[in-house]
Amino acid sequence: MNKTRKQKRIMTFSEYLKGQLKDPEIKRYYDEFGKQLEIAYEVIKLRKERGLSQKQLADKIGTTQSNVARIESGRENFTTETLQRIASAFGRDLQVQFVKNARL
Repeated sequence: MNKTRKQKRIMTFSEYLKGQLKDPEIKRYYDEFGKQLEIAYEVIKLRKERGLSQKQLADKIGTTQSNVARIESGRENFTTETLQRIASAFGRDLQVQFVKNARL
């Protein structure tokens, strides 16, 4: 008997976030720390795409594994210099934009 495998659909971060923000407590926390968490998610995604461990990324950017873990958990208040080193480690450019707030 040939069983058909169900393909898992990978949820985008935006889709996941939309669902999570329905919870008032999560929304309050996101409003306070959301951008830091978005950056953390991007770092995790890039690191996993490249097949790097936290230690390997730490070595590339000149820091410790525990510091990378804090960055990825959204608990590290990183500098633009750190973000630039992370971008360079992945062969990327860092781009910062100020955009109009849709809530205003």
